[in-house]
Amino acid sequence: MKTESIIESLLFISGEPMGFKKLTKLTSINEGELKLAAGVLAKKYRDENSGLRILIKENKIQMVTAGENSEFVDKFLKADIEGELSRAASEVLSVVAYRGPISRAEIEEIRGVNCSFTLRHLMIRGLIERINKPDDARAYLYKISFDFLKTLGVERVEDLPKYEELHCQNNKSL
Repeated sequence: MKTESIIESLLFISGEPMGFKKLTKLTSINEGELKLAAGVLAKKYRDENSGLRILIKENKIQMVTAGENSEFVDKFLKADIEGELSRAASEVLSVVAYRGPISRAEIEEIRGVNCSFTLRHLMIRGLIERINKPDDARAYLYKISFDFLKTLGVERVEDLPKYEELHCQNNKSL
């Protein structure tokens, strides 16, 4: 039962598909036991008619919303996309704009909190984009998008207020 709880916590906080190899590395639980526990967890969510589901595809696993609730999830996301940015989203967007390209771990180190959902929200809104990290194919970097620049009415990221000062200052502290 503890293995299922660990998987559930990691999937919830991740917000993205996670490989069983990564789970093994994080938990020191062998891959076979993780896959067995993932199957039990997926069945539990399905049998309980939960609003969440566990998807298992090839060697990855992800926590998602139940398909039968898509109408409500879509309404929520649409309202969220059209509304004002939260303080957390504004902070993450500022970090990405002035420090990007930047990894999720670096953003979380700066802010001191998990940023998975905020990053996903900003990507859905089209304000940031995710690119592969050149030196680690398993990781991503985040940078601002063309839509972000259009929204602010600037042609280049370097045209942001105090960009040169803040970008250089921040990169020296890395």
